[in-house]
Amino acid sequence: MELAHSLLLNEEAYNQLGEVQKAEFIFEWLRYLEKLLLATSRNDVREKQKTLVEQLLSLLNNSPGPPTRKLLAKNLAILYSIGDTFSVYEAIDKCNDLIRSKDDSPSYLPTKLAAVVCLGSLYKKLGRILGNTFTDTVGNILKAVKSAESQGRYEIMLSLQNILNGLGAAAAPCHRDVYKAARSCLTDRSMAVRCAAAKCLLELQNEAIFMWSTDLDSVATLCFKSFEGSNYDVRISVSKLLGTILAKAITSKHPGTASRQSIRRVSLEEVLELLGTGFLRGSSGFLRASGDMLKGTSSVSRDVRVGVTQAYVVFVSTLGGAWLEKNFAAFLSHILSLVSQSHPKATQTQIDAICCRRCVSFILRTTIGGLLGEKAQLAVVKDICQAIWKLKKVMDAVMSDGNLETRVGSTDVAASQHMLVCALQELGNLIHNLGTTAAPLLQDSSTGLLDSILSVTLHPSISVRLAAAWCLHCIAVALPSYLTPLLDCCLERLTGHKSSPEAVTGFSFAVAALLGAVKHCPLGIPHGKGKIIMTLAEDLLCSAAQNSRLSAQRTQAGWLLIAALMTLGPAVVSHHLARVLLLWKCVFPASPKDLETEKSRGDSFTWQVTLEGRAGALCAIKSFVSHCGDLLTEEVIQRLLPPLPCAVDLLTQLSSILKMYGSPLKTPSVVYRQRLYELLILLPPETYEGNLCAILKELAADLTAPDIQVSASTFLLPPLCHQDDLLILSPLLQETDHRFIEEQLLLGNGVACGSLEYDPYLIYEKDVEGDSVPKPLPPALSVISSAAKLFGVVCAHVGETQRLPILEQLLDSIKHTKGARQQVVQLHVVSSVSSFLKYVALSKGCLGPEELKRFALTLVTGALESTNPLLRCAAAEAWARLAQVLDDGAFTAGLAQVSFDKLKSARDVVTRTGHSLALGSLHRYLGGISSSQHLNSCIGILYTLAQDSTSPDVQTWALHSLSLIIDSAGPLYYVHVEPTLSLIIMLLLNVPPTHAEVHQSLGRCLNALITTLGPELQGNSTSISTLRASCLLGCAVMQDNPDCLVQAQAISCLQQLHMFAPRHVNLSSLVSCLCVNLYSPYLLLRRAVLACLRQLVQREAAEVSEHAVMLAKDSREELTPDADIREVGLEGALLILLDKETDERLCHDIKETLNYMLTSMAVEKLSLWLKLCKDVLAASADCTAITCVDTMQEEEGDKGDDASVLTTRHDEKSHPFTNPRWATRVFAAECVCRIINQCENATSAHFDIALAQEMKKKDSRNDFLVLHLADLIRMAFMAATDHSDQLRLSGLEMLLVVIRRFATVPEPEFPGHVILEQYQANVGAALRPAFTSETPPDVTAKACQVCSAWIASGVVSDLNDLRRVHQLLVSSLTKIQAGKEALSHLYNESASTMEILAVLKAWAEVYIIAVQRHKNHRQPLKTTSCLEDSIRNGSCSSDGLLDLVYADLGTLSRLWLAALQDFALLTLPSEFASQLPAEGGAFYTAETSENAKLQYYNSWALILHATALWLTSTGFVVADPDEGASDLSRPVTPTSMCQGSSSGATIKSPEDVYTDRFHLILGISVEFLCSLRSDATMESITACLHALQALLDVPWPRSKIGSDQDLGIELLNVLHRVILTRESPSIQLASLEVVRQIICAAQEHVKEKRRSAEVDDGAAEKETLPEFGEGKDTGGLVPGKSLVFATLELCVCILVRQLPELNPKLTGSPGVKARKPQMLSEDGSRLVSAALVILSELPAVCSPEGSISILPTILYLTIGVLRETAVKLPGGQLSSTVAASLQALKGILSSPMARAEKSHTAWTDLLRSALTTVLDCWDPVDETHEELDEVSLLTAITVFILSTSPEVTTIPCLQKRCIDKFKATLEIKDPMVQIKTYQLLHSIFQYPNPAVSYPYIYSLASCIMEKLQEIDKRKPENTAELQIFQEGIKVLETLVTVAEEHHRSQLVACLLPILISFLLDENALGSATSIMRNLHDFALQNLMQIGPQYSSVFKSLVASSPALKARLEAAIKGNQESVKVKIPTSKYTKSPGKNSSIQLKTSFL
Repeated sequence: MELAHSLLLNEEAYNQLGEVQKAEFIFEWLRYLEKLLLATSRNDVREKQKTLVEQLLSLLNNSPGPPTRKLLAKNLAILYSIGDTFSVYEAIDKCNDLIRSKDDSPSYLPTKLAAVVCLGSLYKKLGRILGNTFTDTVGNILKAVKSAESQGRYEIMLSLQNILNGLGAAAAPCHRDVYKAARSCLTDRSMAVRCAAAKCLLELQNEAIFMWSTDLDSVATLCFKSFEGSNYDVRISVSKLLGTILAKAITSKHPGTASRQSIRRVSLEEVLELLGTGFLRGSSGFLRASGDMLKGTSSVSRDVRVGVTQAYVVFVSTLGGAWLEKNFAAFLSHILSLVSQSHPKATQTQIDAICCRRCVSFILRTTIGGLLGEKAQLAVVKDICQAIWKLKKVMDAVMSDGNLETRVGSTDVAASQHMLVCALQELGNLIHNLGTTAAPLLQDSSTGLLDSILSVTLHPSISVRLAAAWCLHCIAVALPSYLTPLLDCCLERLTGHKSSPEAVTGFSFAVAALLGAVKHCPLGIPHGKGKIIMTLAEDLLCSAAQNSRLSAQRTQAGWLLIAALMTLGPAVVSHHLARVLLLWKCVFPASPKDLETEKSRGDSFTWQVTLEGRAGALCAIKSFVSHCGDLLTEEVIQRLLPPLPCAVDLLTQLSSILKMYGSPLKTPSVVYRQRLYELLILLPPETYEGNLCAILKELAADLTAPDIQVSASTFLLPPLCHQDDLLILSPLLQETDHRFIEEQLLLGNGVACGSLEYDPYLIYEKDVEGDSVPKPLPPALSVISSAAKLFGVVCAHVGETQRLPILEQLLDSIKHTKGARQQVVQLHVVSSVSSFLKYVALSKGCLGPEELKRFALTLVTGALESTNPLLRCAAAEAWARLAQVLDDGAFTAGLAQVSFDKLKSARDVVTRTGHSLALGSLHRYLGGISSSQHLNSCIGILYTLAQDSTSPDVQTWALHSLSLIIDSAGPLYYVHVEPTLSLIIMLLLNVPPTHAEVHQSLGRCLNALITTLGPELQGNSTSISTLRASCLLGCAVMQDNPDCLVQAQAISCLQQLHMFAPRHVNLSSLVSCLCVNLYSPYLLLRRAVLACLRQLVQREAAEVSEHAVMLAKDSREELTPDADIREVGLEGALLILLDKETDERLCHDIKETLNYMLTSMAVEKLSLWLKLCKDVLAASADCTAITCVDTMQEEEGDKGDDASVLTTRHDEKSHPFTNPRWATRVFAAECVCRIINQCENATSAHFDIALAQEMKKKDSRNDFLVLHLADLIRMAFMAATDHSDQLRLSGLEMLLVVIRRFATVPEPEFPGHVILEQYQANVGAALRPAFTSETPPDVTAKACQVCSAWIASGVVSDLNDLRRVHQLLVSSLTKIQAGKEALSHLYNESASTMEILAVLKAWAEVYIIAVQRHKNHRQPLKTTSCLEDSIRNGSCSSDGLLDLVYADLGTLSRLWLAALQDFALLTLPSEFASQLPAEGGAFYTAETSENAKLQYYNSWALILHATALWLTSTGFVVADPDEGASDLSRPVTPTSMCQGSSSGATIKSPEDVYTDRFHLILGISVEFLCSLRSDATMESITACLHALQALLDVPWPRSKIGSDQDLGIELLNVLHRVILTRESPSIQLASLEVVRQIICAAQEHVKEKRRSAEVDDGAAEKETLPEFGEGKDTGGLVPGKSLVFATLELCVCILVRQLPELNPKLTGSPGVKARKPQMLSEDGSRLVSAALVILSELPAVCSPEGSISILPTILYLTIGVLRETAVKLPGGQLSSTVAASLQALKGILSSPMARAEKSHTAWTDLLRSALTTVLDCWDPVDETHEELDEVSLLTAITVFILSTSPEVTTIPCLQKRCIDKFKATLEIKDPMVQIKTYQLLHSIFQYPNPAVSYPYIYSLASCIMEKLQEIDKRKPENTAELQIFQEGIKVLETLVTVAEEHHRSQLVACLLPILISFLLDENALGSATSIMRNLHDFALQNLMQIGPQYSSVFKSLVASSPALKARLEAAIKGNQESVKVKIPTSKYTKSPGKNSSIQLKTSFL
């Protein structure tokens, strides 16, 4: 292939190739040439032009295939347009000659076609340059049309289109001729030719004025003719032509030429009249039609009607949304008139009427829903309402006519019904899509929307009543706040109008539809409504018999209500189940005997009512089974069963009843059958085991009944065929945007489309397809599909012996029928047997006796050769299922052989297609038939079939089958990949484009091959690269195919290739292909585009986005999407598409794609993304709403049209989003939140304005979120104040995210303030509307969360500003104080629970923050950098906030406690359900407890924390809360605890109240913490732990915990578990804090007991005191019963997790090296320190014996931490863990237990061992000692020396080792170590007990002395050395003070010379360094102090040493000088004496 990449064709390489490769080679060269020519310079092209032209023209004679000829033509045109044009005429002549040639052989055809294509391409590209030749060319081509076959006609039409396009107006002379030719082609028998002709005419109408003026009528009639017998593509093309021409006729400005004055302007009325004619009369002209009309025979064929429907849509879309808005009234009245009484023909039969209504609905839905923005849609709703009122008045006039006869027979009522149905359905759809934005409409009384709908609920026609009910359903789904009022209203009217049959059915439909809406409304309806409805239903059923005129209606209504009630789910139904089951039991006779008597008694009417009632009951039970599965317990099933046998009995009797009473019972009996079958399908077959045979017989009879006329294949078979196979069978089954109307063509002319009146019970079911009305088929059809489905189940469950006769019977029935009936019966039988085989295969059952197999085989083989393609498909599936069920290799091979033989011998299309698919199916279900020989023969046969060019059908099926085999064969297929691929490429290059279905199958094969090759496609071997090149070539051919589905296949193939070999797919060309098709009119193509985009952006979003924009900028052809992409990038284009798209799957893909793009690019392209979101959100907001923020108190309506006109005009330019839907705006708001999250993971500059501005200055391309804060706030504000509730929720969420992220960002211009402060007004204004009375609870709940976040964020420090938001919370608090009763009755009770809890949670959060701030401000302020004023403000706000809350604290605390009580009840296990209060809790009702659980679960934690804080703030001293907070009783002390009140149990003493509250909080916490669910949030766990901390902060609860040891242990175990299961350091720290408090509580308890014991036994002997504390007098600690043991476990867990080396098992094992000491992370250090604090507290909880048991462990751990973390840090600091372990050591060593007599000796021994351990850390083991920090260890030794009793450290051996350590350390060179050593010695020397301190003094003093005397020799050079000397002097001074009197003078005599040696004389002083100078000052200062103290020694010393004296005098003198001349010297000395003193202060230990 590489050789093909040259400018000239490489003929040498070309000639060496085989035929197939030649074609590939040429195509590859032409592909390359096209790119190359555009990139080559003009001169280079001209040089080679002659050769190139020759090469290209010579290719014409090589019979090129369709894709090749297209490319060839394109290249010729490009070549001439770049190079010289003088030889172009020769080329044109050559083409014309080829076309004129008389050779008609098939081999010459491709050459002719290529010539035609070349002409088209040349004229299109060169246009008027060729002006003078075109008449001959066109004449020549038109002559050729007459003799051409279909391919020729197709290419000629397309070529003419190109010629017209290139020449424009210059082609006028030929217009008429072209028009004539195209007219005849528009009704061609080949569909592809029709499409091409439509395209040609579409091009022609651009210039040919006559088409949309004089010939308009004939063009329209022609189009109508073209629709006859058309397919989907023709309808699309022709409707586009017709719609465009008609739109042009209206809008065109005619040129005012004199010659054409006769042209008249066409009015809208005429155009609509013209379309209407087509819709109503079809293609028969006006004259002919009249005769037929009189005879009443003509009926418009459905395809014409569907085509015209599409033309209407194109017509309006072409004129655009603005036009539709202006002319909507006229348009609406015309469209509705299509189904009015003025055209009775269109609606004479129900079938026709339903189809016409569908078309009308489609026109309205597509135009209004697709073209108009929300504002215009609101106006449309008003228009539709007026139309409904008008129709209502007409009806009223007729109804009020007194004469009953005329009234009932009136045609007016019948005729207006269809208009009403269409209007109501569109109204419902509109409001459904508008959602809550439609609220103002319903409030507007002038429209009277609800009244109009409710009034037509009484219409005499059932379809209108159903449509009105459905419309109410849509309103309720869109506006949940109207659900309950509407339900009440309908129930009231139903009760009031029980005597009117219309009212009973109409309002029961309405109630059922509204109940169906409940599941779409999360807020639900009040629980009590269920009871009302149930009572009413019972009432209707009971009163049915009273009035025969009403009995049928009341029966139906009663059961309908019960069935609809079931959709509310188990929570509601469980309360009414008993009554329903009772009614169910009563509706059927108790025994077969009763049934017999019934038969003999009744008449036709009673049977009608009876069947209606029983069918209703069956439906209600079916609804119960499908919606309340949870209630189907064994017991309930037992109660359901008894009536079933009787229902089946009645089924068997139906035929005889029908014979007795005739046709009136026909429909009721069919409905009854269908209901019973549907119920049985849902129930497990075991439940009706006894009746299986009877049911089976009935099913067989139904399936072969003699009166079935219609072929129901199109709805029966699709479920039984495989999804993939359906696509090849019938393009109609494919999903398209026109599915809604195309469905009717699928069903065939005789079959009615689905419609709600066929099965009113579907009105409450959730519809399968999106939001449209349910469309059940007529009962006669749906009973068949239910029967076929049930047959599968029942047949699988009857005994194997009973299966045979039934199958025989079915086979016979096929044989005994003839003609069309035979087909119908065969279809039913095959579908039921297929469903049987499918059921058996899926349930792994077995088939039964041998004969069964034979029967099944005969049946299926017959069907495989049926003329109905769907039946063949189902048979192929059954064929494979049969093999799957039998699972017998020989049988399977036999089946395959049968197909082989058939395929080899048969020549007819039917057999060949059926059996080829059968082979594919076999492979699909049996994963490649084991032997490779089979595979080979299979593939061989399919290859042959695939090349059968005489029948495209055979090719399609064979290739589809091949794709299934490739898929299932997997690796086995590798050997066949190359031949298959070359076959596919050959076919792609040769199959004519008119056979699109073959190309689609080829695409499937290519896709399967790429999947089979998989990642191997990345390889570089020649074979792989050849395969890859072929795959890419195949994709390129398919991309050029005119059929959209083939293009979709190409895209999905490229997507696969990109997944496996991304480097080899050209991303830019792929992206350009995707962008071009982004707005394609074909749904499947758009889906393929988005599926591919979604995959691409996951990997390389930025590249895709860049390519799209580049493409849009470079784009040569004006493509619509590029305009969008050019302006707003691919991201914006996708958002625009999302707004217009209705297909759910597509919308999901678009959102996913945008999310991936956002994740990878939002931070880089921040401005673009924010602008997009802002445009979407702002496009809808009223200009008034944006400009003024704070005047937003009233929702403003439409403020006059002038304002809106101005703004729209100005908006048009600014952004491409015109009126986006609310769903798109919600998505944009969610995107903003995602963007903020993305920025959080990026740099910190996004949330730091100073840094952001600085970086922006450095590089203006930098962009940071904080710079867009104003936009974020504005977007959140716009969203939060919108009409749409969903958008308000998203807006509030966005506001919450912004507050949380930006609350702490400081404002650099105003220090002490934060950046959000300036937006207070906006936040307040955004929140205010959410607290109005009509706001739904979920919005209010969200707003409460935002309020509390805003207050808690601390952004606003001024109380007056805070009050605005605080006031909102206060208002909601007053609203909820009344509890669950006071809140709105619009929604379910759980909604009010949600709101109450949200308010309480918000207050809790505010209170928690207020308390925290208050605490922080009471502590001394650590920060000195704060400015005074901010401290002032802060302190005022901190207390102020608490004051704000304080006012409501009494109420709040009461409500909080109530909520916690509720929560505690709800968390009880289910076995305690009987003990719960019957009426529910404070804020929830018993019936809604399930829903309420979730609400409580979301908010309990903060409420718990707040309650705990409140209780501790009162110190448990508030009396009963009802008495108010002022009345304080005396505090409770532990001793007063026993004196309970004896006045009886009615009044609780304060003590009991506290105990209850204490246990409530403790219980909830422990319950939650001990069984942490995986979804428990960090927030809840933290809040819970903080609540426990708060609780244990005050004495009373501590005394409760302390005195109840089991409780403490329980808590510790729970905390241990939390620590084990939650990794978060903050949670572990909080848990440790609680542990510490529990230990403190235990200590206090022990102390209290000891104290009281001492007080009581003051006189007694001390020895007899009982032992308090754990371990009593034995010292034993029992695991599980010991608090200390539990604590130790927990601490060990923490320590070992951070420092695994502490685990003796680990360190003791061989091969484990001692590690270097390590620094822990900050979190780790904090955890270890906290654990050590707890350990050091433990001895105090024990008795002396107990303390001995635990001491070794505690010492081991503490010293272990010291050893493992003693890292040397710069500056001699101690790491935080070492400091903690030293602190803990100090605590342990100074414990009173060490001195208690019982434990003294043991402690002393243990402490000595511990000291030894510390000393051992020094001694080299494994050479690790040098890593340890000496200072840490010395400090530890010092702690031992100073904190223990002397006998521990004074043993000579230990003392000697300690002294050695000090000596050694003094020798260490590191100055910091020396300083620390001096400081430690300083403290030891001062120790009061001489036994301890003296040995050290003796050993070390002389050593220190020597070091200090070195000062003369070694001058200190830096501050550290200076400090060493200073510390040394201090130690010596201490010695002086410690020494006995008579030794002091000697010591002073040693000290003074050293000090004097530091002094400098005046000369030296001037030149000294600052350090020497400081030393001098220090010495002088000390001398001044010591001199006077020891004057005698001083004097004698000075006297004895003149040198010293001289030095001292000189120094004093110099000092005085320097004091005098202070100013000059200060220049030289950097730090005067004052500085040194500061330094000393800070470096003390």
